[in-house]
Amino acid sequence: MAEYALAYSPCPNDTYVFAALTNGLLDDAPSVRAHLADIEKLNAAAARSEFQLTKVSYGAIPFLMDRYRILSAGGAIGRGCGPLLVARPAQAPPLFSEFAHKRIAIPGERTTAFTLLQLALGGRPKAVPMRFDRIIAAVAGGEVDAGLVIHESRFTYRDAGLISIADLGEWWENMTMLPVPLGAILIRNDVDEETARTLDSAIRRSLAFARANEAAVMPYVREHAVEMRDDVMRAHIELYVNEFTDDLGKNGREAVRALFARAHDAGILRREVEPCFAVAS
Repeated sequence: MAEYALAYSPCPNDTYVFAALTNGLLDDAPSVRAHLADIEKLNAAAARSEFQLTKVSYGAIPFLMDRYRILSAGGAIGRGCGPLLVARPAQAPPLFSEFAHKRIAIPGERTTAFTLLQLALGGRPKAVPMRFDRIIAAVAGGEVDAGLVIHESRFTYRDAGLISIADLGEWWENMTMLPVPLGAILIRNDVDEETARTLDSAIRRSLAFARANEAAVMPYVREHAVEMRDDVMRAHIELYVNEFTDDLGKNGREAVRALFARAHDAGILRREVEPCFAVAS
């Protein structure tokens, strides 16, 4: 039986979704070999076509449509879950637009968060790429003027005395009336459509198993969230695992198309890119 290389982040939403599939808890499921890495490392690995199945930022996906397709299940898209721009209170100017000239820590050049920041600011700020889990400390310590926070940092930035300057997910929703597309599971083009459907279904089954049998999957989630408080871990799952994780659906696909189109219109993408979906809703 074929084994498929599956890459995703150690964040609680991903480990929650993939726990059952990765740990052999599903009957008659495809065999997968899991690789866990930070999202920007996954973006870079996808540029090398390294994994057959991989979590990737929607900000990176336009550069990958020649070698991957987007699966319907397993991604991160939703409402009220976008990245935040945070700063120290004393360093926060009165207008969001003034941050266009500030040094901003970002979690990666091709993260969706950075795409949204550029769209909202109307241009590229002085970006300082770093791992997402270093950003809060860099802002609090004065290494940068502000930081673009994602994942669990969305719940912990206040603990470091920082304030939210802008909620870019809220900005996107107000502009488009659509959910914010953060990350997707991609499948490489050398995997045929029938197999893609089988794997998409397995991911959906893995999520259903987690919801029905949390006691069986939470040890795996905690194993990869060792420095995270349980309440933050739970909040993370509740925010990022939602109906769109089961299936992108019509609104999810429309949101993806809108992100690609707006990024092109803003000059972030040099050419128009149409998203390629592997499995029809």
